[in-house]
Amino acid sequence: MEFREVEIVLYGAEQLCPSCVNLPSSKETYEWLQAAIARKFPGQAVKMTYVDIDQPIGDRAKVEFAKRVIDEDMFYPVVVIGEKVVGEGNPRLKTIFAELEKHGYQAEQ
Repeated sequence: MEFREVEIVLYGAEQLCPSCVNLPSSKETYEWLQAAIARKFPGQAVKMTYVDIDQPIGDRAKVEFAKRVIDEDMFYPVVVIGEKVVGEGNPRLKTIFAELEKHGYQAEQ
């Protein structure tokens, strides 16, 4: 399978999601995810972007998706790879890693 660099976008907010009270903050989840991906897929470029849903900046698609997170009462943080939502609220590494592998990323054994 051919490797395609993907962008992982994590949509979150300073304030915790009302349903996510005992979970880490969006920023903590972003940092944790970044470290976990670097360990699992060393030396493979992964672009990660954090978008604050309360003050979204970036291209139009990111701003519109940030608005959707609020409008549709999604549990945040929301993790998106390409066009696919791969995690909401408490994202699972297994799901995120599987999606990266579909894009040609090779996990280190």
